Amino acid sequence: MTKGFRNITGTFDILPDRYTSDGSTVESSGAWRYVERRICDVMARYGFREIRTPIFEPTELIARGVGQLTDIVSKEMFTFERGDTNYALRPELTAPVMRAYLQHHLDQRGGVQKLFYMGPCFRAERPQKGRYRQFHQFGAEIMGTDDARSDAETIALMMEIYRVLGLKQFKLRLNSLGDEHSRPKYREALTKYFEPYANDLSQTSRQRLQSNPLRILDTKIERERELLSGAPTLLEFIDDDSRKHYESVKACLDDLGIVFEEDPFLVRGLDYYTRTAYELESPNVGAQSALAGGGRYDLLAMEVGNDTPVPAVGFAAGFERLFLALAAEGVTFPDSDSVEVFIVALGDRAQQWAFGEAVRLRAHGLSVAYDLRGRSMKAQMREANRQGAAKVVIVGDDELDVGIAILRDMDTGDQGSVELSAIRDALK
Repeated sequence: MTKGFRNITGTFDILPDRYTSDGSTVESSGAWRYVERRICDVMARYGFREIRTPIFEPTELIARGVGQLTDIVSKEMFTFERGDTNYALRPELTAPVMRAYLQHHLDQRGGVQKLFYMGPCFRAERPQKGRYRQFHQFGAEIMGTDDARSDAETIALMMEIYRVLGLKQFKLRLNSLGDEHSRPKYREALTKYFEPYANDLSQTSRQRLQSNPLRILDTKIERERELLSGAPTLLEFIDDDSRKHYESVKACLDDLGIVFEEDPFLVRGLDYYTRTAYELESPNVGAQSALAGGGRYDLLAMEVGNDTPVPAVGFAAGFERLFLALAAEGVTFPDSDSVEVFIVALGDRAQQWAFGEAVRLRAHGLSVAYDLRGRSMKAQMREANRQGAAKVVIVGDDELDVGIAILRDMDTGDQGSVELSAIRDALK
């Protein structure tokens, strides 16, 4: 093993080539760029515009936005102090996006704001398959409307991204959390239901029973899952307006032919959600099966200090889990890092010519590589193959003297002579 510094546990490097580290496969930078481009293309078709926020924010923003009693705030944040201010590396992006929306008065731009983002997030949790301490999210938010169609549109957008990338094995779960008056009533009923079973609960669930009983609904413990069969459901407590909103969302999804499964125990892990909640699951990403999730969060603006609510809905998704699911279904990525032209140069003068010609061809839009180590022709041809070159220009000092080069098509093996002054036209 090489001595020296190594990446921190729970993080990984993205390299030009795909590699395996600690049992996990990390896709190449080309694959990441390909996926990012496809996501951006879909976002553009749906009319979403990109927003980028800092990777650290005031800790209070995250705590108030995500919720003091969530696991994220209580034990999973990376925080640090500078002067009198406490900062946190962002564990998610919805609260920062809402902060930016309010700070920059984006509502004054006119109309509903449709925003998307992608970038790294940080959580101090135990690394496992598909879960890292630095991970990468993409997501979308619609701010400024409580229309049920906006809920359905974020779901349609999310589904389209996975469809375009080639994913087929997934399941959409849907629920309604009601309004801010529904949840306290449900929390009370859930606490009353679980209290007689307190001794049968895990230590974590017993703690949640006191602090945030809705989180017990996320349990993966079989005994606790069995207890849920008799537990009250959120839909028994939601208000009439939320029920009407929920029915409208389902009708929109039916119109689009989007198949979903109603799950009365689906809750989002963050406190700012109201009404619609949804989650996309894959059977191919391990015990934590969620690929993406989201919902409506009309009260978040007030949680982070605004005087009035801002109706909003959106989703967030993880790149790492997306790559796991794509790999499990055998989806591959085009080699976006291959070069169009490789110049094989033999001799000092030819090598100098290759340097200048590469720059000239690049200026006309071609991707061009050449050897920088003065190796043999055989070694340079191997390098051209390694870089996936479609065409190879072969030039030696003798060819320079007569003003010609050899142009080879690497797919067919066909080759012929071409004048040096006509290389650019021949390559086109």
